[in-house]
Amino acid sequence: MNAGGRRPTLNAGGRRPTLNKDTRLCISLAARPSNIGTRFHNYLYDLLGLDFIYKAFTTTDIAAAIGGVRALGIRGCSVSMPFKQDVIELVDDVEQSAASINAVNTIVNDTAVPGGHLTASNTDYLAVARLIAEHGLQPSQSVLFRGSGGMASAVTAAFRDNGFHRGTLVARNPDTGRALAERLDYEYAAEVGDRTADVIVNITPVGMAGGPEEHDLAFDATTIDAAHTVFDVVALPSETPLITAARAAGIAVITGAEVIALQAAEQFERYTGVRPTTEQIAAASAVSRA
Repeated sequence: MNAGGRRPTLNAGGRRPTLNKDTRLCISLAARPSNIGTRFHNYLYDLLGLDFIYKAFTTTDIAAAIGGVRALGIRGCSVSMPFKQDVIELVDDVEQSAASINAVNTIVNDTAVPGGHLTASNTDYLAVARLIAEHGLQPSQSVLFRGSGGMASAVTAAFRDNGFHRGTLVARNPDTGRALAERLDYEYAAEVGDRTADVIVNITPVGMAGGPEEHDLAFDATTIDAAHTVFDVVALPSETPLITAARAAGIAVITGAEVIALQAAEQFERYTGVRPTTEQIAAASAVSRA
């Protein structure tokens, strides 16, 4: 398949070719880079024998960094906070997945175009949309979201755009919570209280490893027990207290590990033109979170 005007270079031995002048570079830009994307992408480059390399960076000058992506022929760029909005005016095209939430997490550079051509998308949005379909969630179901941060825009918009119109957004911050709920035509609430829904979704750091609420539940037992599906966007650990409680109650779950693996796989395919298998994605995800 095409990768920026060239077919990806494959090593006949199934291993990544030795670093050379034609090796394609993909990068990430974040305020606090992690090893998750680096491990995920480089593991698959090795496994599939692709002549690519992935490196994480941070920057204090996002305009210059994106200019470098264009000028140096860097094939792909993952974008994290606080740059997700700032890059929009620096690219050539913005796909619907990013335009609908005004946030970018992936930039692909078509290096076959003189000077490059940068297309932005949001693979978090795409991953959530795919998981909604894969897990058989139905638009007639009610949804209770908790959280109004950056990831919440992608998650809630993916549900709304897939026909889920019976939604309530719970957020401690009334300004961001109300604004997001109004944009999506969802109800806003400051607390979960006695609310229940068919699908409950945690989009807060509650349950995140190393955080102040690492051992807490994002929803209480009553809300969990009333749900058909429990979705926790927290990826580390994949078995959060919320996911553990839902499994114990026999309720279907969607984990943050699934989200991060699918969004990375979407990026990988856009960068390389190669779609890893489900098994390869799972293996890369396990390596990335080790």
